[in-house]
Order: sequence, then C-alpha cells, then structure tokens
Amino acid sequence: MENFYQKNEQAGSVAFLTLGCKVNSYETNAMEKLFIEAGYEIKEFDDTADVYVINTCTVTNMADRKSRQMLHKAKKKNKDAVIVAVGCYVQAAQEELKEDSAIDLIVGNNQKKDIVALVEAYRQGTTLEEMKLPDMKQEQSYEELQIEDAGEKTRAYIKIQDGCNQFCSYCIIPYVRGRIRSRNEEDIIQEVKRVVSHGYKEVVLTGIHLSSYGVDLQGEKNFVALEGKPLLSIIEKVSEVKGLERIRLGSLEPRIITESFVKELSAIKKVCPHFHLSLQSGCDATLKRMNRKYTSKDYEDGCQILRKYYDRPAITTDIIVGFPEESEEEFLITKNFAKKIQFSDVHIFKYSMRKGTVAARIKNQIPEQVKHQRSMELIALGREMTRNYESSFFKEPQNILVEETIEIDGTFYETGHNERYMKLYVKKGESENHGLIRMVEILEILEDGKIICRYI
Repeated sequence: MENFYQKNEQAGSVAFLTLGCKVNSYETNAMEKLFIEAGYEIKEFDDTADVYVINTCTVTNMADRKSRQMLHKAKKKNKDAVIVAVGCYVQAAQEELKEDSAIDLIVGNNQKKDIVALVEAYRQGTTLEEMKLPDMKQEQSYEELQIEDAGEKTRAYIKIQDGCNQFCSYCIIPYVRGRIRSRNEEDIIQEVKRVVSHGYKEVVLTGIHLSSYGVDLQGEKNFVALEGKPLLSIIEKVSEVKGLERIRLGSLEPRIITESFVKELSAIKKVCPHFHLSLQSGCDATLKRMNRKYTSKDYEDGCQILRKYYDRPAITTDIIVGFPEESEEEFLITKNFAKKIQFSDVHIFKYSMRKGTVAARIKNQIPEQVKHQRSMELIALGREMTRNYESSFFKEPQNILVEETIEIDGTFYETGHNERYMKLYVKKGESENHGLIRMVEILEILEDGKIICRYI
C-alpha cells in the first residue's frame, strides 16, 4: 500500500467518532493511523471534514439508535462528505444501512485494516450496493491493526484478542464479532515497545473475551482447560518491555480466576491489582437464564483467591438489573451478594432487549420502572462500597500516574490513577508531572468522591 499512500498525500480530512467499548477505541486509533499514513488530516468530529468515520456499537438497541443518530449528524455537518459506518452495528444491520441515504459506505469487522482503500474505491465509483461484508461466522483470522500514539501519553489500550464463544443469552456480540481469534505475540510486543517509546508508562491489554487469548479457534481447548496459561505467557512477555511501568488487564471471565492462575499472575509485579470480573447477576437462577457458565460460589471463590494474593485488590464488576423473569427475590439475592463481595466499583446496566438474542424471546420482560428502581438501589450501594474501599487507603502513600491538569473552582490539580484505578487529585505546583509516576498521600475524600492528595 506504500505507493497508494504516496499518491494520496493531499487526500483531504477525516473525523472519527467512537461508540461502545475499549476495543472500538483501539480500533479507531488504528484507523486514524492508516488515514494519517495516507496523507489525510485528522479533524475533530464537530469540525467540517471530507470523511466521517463512525465506529458503531450494537450491544443494546439504544446503542443501535445512538449509532444511527451519529451517522445522520455527520451527514448534516457536510452533505458532500463521505459518511462511513464501521463495525458491530454494521454487521448486525447491513441491509438496513444500505437503504439509509445518509450513509455512503459500510465497513464490517475484520475490514478495518482496508478502510482507506475502501474509501478511495467509493470515491472512484464503487457503490454501496457493491460493498460486501465478511461472514463473521466463518472468519478465522485475527485482523492485525496497529496504533502508534493513542494521544494520552500515559495509558495505551492494546488489543490482543477478538471474538467470543460464550453466547450469553442477552448478547449479540458473538454474532457480529465472530469466534475467538488471538493476536500474534510478536505483533503485541512490538506494539507495546512502540507506545512505550512514545512515553507511555501503562498499557491495558484488552479484547472481546480476553480470557480466551491463545485458545484455538475450534474450541478444542478452552481457556478453563488451559488454566489461562496463554494469557499469563503474553502478560509475562509484555512485562519484560523496558520502560513499561504498569500492566492493566481488561475484563476477565470469572472462571479464569483460579489458584494457579492468580499465583502466577501475582508474581508479575507490573500487573496492577485491579481486576474487572463481570458478574451480571449474583443469583444462580438468573445466571443460568443468562447462559453464564459459572455460579455465584465460583465467583466468590475467585474474589477470595484474588484477596489471598493481593493486598486489597480493586475488584470491579458489571451487573444487569431487570433481566427477563428476574423476580424481586432474585434481585435481592444479587444485591446481598454484592454487599458480601464488597466491590471497589460497580457498573449498573438496566437490561435492554437486543433483537436476535435468546433473552429477547423470553416472554416475561421486566417493566421499565422496576428496572429503574433496582438500578437506583444498586447504584447507591455501589457508591457506598466505593467510598468504604477508598477510605481504607486514607493517609497511605500511593503512586499516581499523572494524566492531565484540570481547574476546579480556580485551583489547578494534576489528576491521574493509582495502581488500583482510584482517581487522585493533587494540587499543582511549579513542576510539570504529566506522564510521570509520583508518590502521593491521601488527605481527604470529598463529598462528591474526589480524592485529594499531596505529593510526598
């Protein structure tokens, strides 16, 4: 593609908008890199551009709606621009999108590496009707994308895995992302070295189902049988990159948290003691309807193992309220389970029916007002648990990776996160600490949750 890029140094401008998960954010950064190499100028989404790329999400019906809204918003900004719909919503609704006059080009999953060529082909006369998306059920190759500089200069997300074989009853993602596929180790290490050379101190290893990294496509060996060893292997190799200070892991499947896995993981000192284990429900009957492959006891055992090997690890989670047929008793079981685990942070989602999933066909859907009430209860509980967790570190030294400077009521603070992903605020002095890891002490936690510190 080198000659193609050389011919297009004055190609114009492109703006991006990313919806959905961190994997989408990574892929947008990679697509930006491709356009830059092709001579395009990167603009903000609110600016006027020649090409608009919307990296869509389809995890809920609301995500679909938001994706459509942003595509139409881009067309209103510049009716002559090329409007490109990319990603998961495209895979789920390609025929619908082909009939939408606001959309000029659709790019599916595993086509993002070719986006510049596809845009140029459209400009040269290829019609939307001629665009063919890959069949993700048949896709077996990992789409190699690369980032150079994610902009923050502090934390870089590194995608190492794609696809999912779990088929939770509420989730459309296995249908639009396809089966599990893993990235080549050498490509991962080279990318980590590249972002570290740009000044990054921390990387986050992420994927659609991160725990399945290194598992073969056909599922003859699953991540449980392999006890997470392929994932441990790549984490260890990443930790050997000079200049890298921290490794953070994306969402992990609870079943991977075994004694052997955590014991080996805890020996890799660059790994942050911050673990996101999606619970979704603390009630076994609800978990079974969700087609989650673990029980509440499995989950609790994993949390106990983490606390055995790490001092007060940050354990964060997702919980869905109002799943079809969730009774008040089932909800209370989940609420009491969350109290028992004592998470450091909880993300609460109201169940949203997703067309094409098993859960959408369950007749007893929960009324919206009930979902809202349950959501409010768990959000309040989550805030209480977060405050209790953060308070346990009062007056203790913490390492902050300084990410940005902000102004609050006329005072400038440097902000960033510690290893446990607690956001810290330090009054700015004369020195500039952006991108550095500095030692601080927690002084107070304000009513709004801000953690005020001082440098030591």
